Amino acid sequence: MKHIIENDRLKIEISDTGAELSSIYDKKNDREVLWQADPAYWKRHAPILFPNVGKTWQNRYLYNGSTYPTKQHGFARDMTFECICSDNFSITHRLCSDTSTLNVYPFPFILEITQTLSKNHIQIQWRVTNTGTETMYYTIGAHPAFNVPAEEGTEQKDYQLLFHTDNPAYILLDPQHGTACPDTSYILETKDGRLSIGESRFAKDALIFDHQITWAGIAFPDGTPYVSVTCGDFPYFGIWSAKNAPFVCLEPWDGRCDNCGFDGDISTKPGIISLDPGCTYNKSYTITIH
Repeated sequence: MKHIIENDRLKIEISDTGAELSSIYDKKNDREVLWQADPAYWKRHAPILFPNVGKTWQNRYLYNGSTYPTKQHGFARDMTFECICSDNFSITHRLCSDTSTLNVYPFPFILEITQTLSKNHIQIQWRVTNTGTETMYYTIGAHPAFNVPAEEGTEQKDYQLLFHTDNPAYILLDPQHGTACPDTSYILETKDGRLSIGESRFAKDALIFDHQITWAGIAFPDGTPYVSVTCGDFPYFGIWSAKNAPFVCLEPWDGRCDNCGFDGDISTKPGIISLDPGCTYNKSYTITIH
């Protein structure tokens, strides 16, 4: 089932599957901003990544002497959430751990996602509650994909990436294992926080930024802002597109994929979040349509 909320500027849709934002329709400019999940390129819109962002080393992780299987970006994006609250401005979904999750992730939890519409902004808030008796370990992230190009007669390569600072450094994924190579970094050579996407920006998969990005956006070829993501307290950020695909993802993450070769206990993973029993984690980011 999908739920709709709208105001004078935007109309958004949220699905019960994954509590995923599935449409951002810009009424002012008469266009769909969010990627519409064409499986020829990528079958999702804006999935939540939980309880792991990206891949773990060899698709498994170690906890308390036991090994558990994982899949890229976790399981929440494929599960049915319960809509527990809905009004003219916001929708809240809830997912609770069950037998199927405990088999691959041995931590009882409640995950709540609230999406709130205000003018030309969409705030996405996450609440994770540890309902178990042991410390819970996880990472969590966003993966919204935006239609680029967004106007007829324009090409993706001529659109611009926008940042709050110049020359951010990034790392890449190992093409064989899909995990991070943190020992080699590269520089995005921006001018006044801008650079063109170009023809091969994502030829080596996602660009991963550690502890640098609090705001990022996309501009039209003429430099006019199109869409942006504000994520001031997120330590990690990813930018990605599939091969020849007409979208670009701006992804705030709290935690990221494993480093290549990491085989320690999940509690020792760099960037892991630890949540004590009975405690609740809160974090949010905002999508702005310009």
